[in-house]
Amino acid sequence: MKKFEIGAKVEVLDEAIKGHILSIDHRSAIIGTIDGFEMEFPLDELIVIKDDALRVSNMEVFHALSEKQSNVKKRSFAKKKKEKYSPAMEVDLHIDKLTNSSKRMTNFDMLNLQLDTARSQLEFAISKRIQRIVFIHGVGEGVLKSELYTLFSRYDGIQYYDANYSEYGLGATEVYIEQRTL
Repeated sequence: MKKFEIGAKVEVLDEAIKGHILSIDHRSAIIGTIDGFEMEFPLDELIVIKDDALRVSNMEVFHALSEKQSNVKKRSFAKKKKEKYSPAMEVDLHIDKLTNSSKRMTNFDMLNLQLDTARSQLEFAISKRIQRIVFIHGVGEGVLKSELYTLFSRYDGIQYYDANYSEYGLGATEVYIEQRTL
């Protein structure tokens, strides 16, 4: 593996950052990037490059990846701080989740059942001091979503917004209930 020297051209592993070493100590180096920034990186995340092209042997790549993976494993044993994040209560408002058969129900009846369920679950969450609820309503034509927004707007101390897209897609709304001290 190549030794790091002041002025050597380097590239950061797993990032598109190139530059030259400005200063170095036994664990890290400060590099001047091509864009003119000074950034500090651990030596095990840097690799020396020749010219502007990355030219490393397969052996150098293997050693660099092995070194990085061993450092990641060491870090994973450290105690993790608990996040102050309460999981959300989920309420699925799809009609097939609320009733065994919806064959004889009109659209109005189905919408009222969904809204009554949402109202009762919201009241339950407020009474039990649950801070977050996700109402899964689906995409559809947006009728249920707009009716839910009308329902939520009648309550003081709650905020509502689209739920996390990566987790629920477009068909869910998250409600945050502000907790008041008694």
